[in-house]
Amino acid sequence: MDESGLDEMDNKILSTIIEKFSGGPVGLTTISTAVGEESGTIEEVYEPYLIMEGYLKRTPRGREATEKAYKHLGLAWFSRQGGAGLFDL
Repeated sequence: MDESGLDEMDNKILSTIIEKFSGGPVGLTTISTAVGEESGTIEEVYEPYLIMEGYLKRTPRGREATEKAYKHLGLAWFSRQGGAGLFDL
């Protein structure tokens, strides 16, 4: 567990969404394949906490990392309306 209460898989899910899929939206099956975890486990175990704590959101198009997730991983976040970018802080 890190200082924010996230474990290794929580961080792996967030970093995968951000680094491999530009923050989302991305489907659950794609996330599952990318992190090597069953989609049911992600949906039932990891996702509720990540959503409740504000690191992840579900949209009609898929899962998206929030600004809080980017900050947690030490990455700069830009709103999609103001332009997109991924930079280390």
